Parts: sequence; structure tokens; C-alpha cells
Amino acid sequence: MTETSAASGGERNDEVLLFADGACSGNPGPGGWGAILKCPALGLEKRLSGAEAETTNNRMELTAVIGGLSALKKSCRVVVVTDSRYVVDAFEKKWIANWLKNGWRTASKQPVKNEDLWRRLLEASAPHVVAWRWIRGHAGHPENEEADALAVAARTALVR
Repeated sequence: MTETSAASGGERNDEVLLFADGACSGNPGPGGWGAILKCPALGLEKRLSGAEAETTNNRMELTAVIGGLSALKKSCRVVVVTDSRYVVDAFEKKWIANWLKNGWRTASKQPVKNEDLWRRLLEASAPHVVAWRWIRGHAGHPENEEADALAVAARTALVR
């Protein structure tokens, strides 16, 4: 698990768990995202979701995390739990740091895909101390399954 920080976090009771998932029918195609915020110490929970008509799975994975982080009203410690290697590896493998250093270019000098969302993710995470945790998707993790269900429901409602 990798932690990123641009600001000091809150106290222990300010820790928030953010479970995020994206879903896309076709890639590209209609997609949805779901996020669950939990503050165990305070017994608080919030569920969020949204959809886009033409998107990709990676964009929905990013949007789920952005949506969850953007819903937080004060700086805190956040553990982002996702089944997206794309999201977690960007931090654990220091892709983001390299992209910033290289002017949003990959190691092969190509433009970074989804730069707009990566920038929004950095902005949304800036007030918090964020730890990134990958879990295997569709493996029975209750919150991951629920975040997926939120994403699928949002996508389904969009295409009706």
C-alpha cells in the first residue's frame, strides 16, 4: 500500500475508507462508476454513483475515485480500495511522478491517456493523506461488489 500526501491528515477518527469501481459496456461505450465512503470510527457511510454515455473502463475507474474524494468536506486520511491496477499502479509504481516530471508524457514519449482525469484526481486528493490499496475484483469483497453494483446500476439507468 502506497501513501501520498500533499497535506497533513486528520486524527485517527477522521480515517475514511473509499471503495471505488467503474464499469463499462463496450470499451468505449456507456459506463458507470460507484463509490462508497465509510468512516468506521464515526459510523458514517455515503454511496455515490454516476454514468457517462461514451467512455472507457479506465475513465470510470478514475472517475469513481475522483467522485469519492470530491465528496469529502474536510482533510482526512483516506484509504482508497479499488480493483483497478491502472489507478493503484500509477501511485505505487510512481507513474504519476514521472508523468509530471516529463510534462504528461509516458516513458515512450507518448501523451498520457486520460490526463484530464489524472489532473482532477491529483487535485481531489491534494487536501488528504491517501493510501492506495488494490484488491482483486469480483472476488467476494462486499464493498467492492457493492461499488460495482452501483456502477452497473448507474450505467444501466443511463442506457434505458
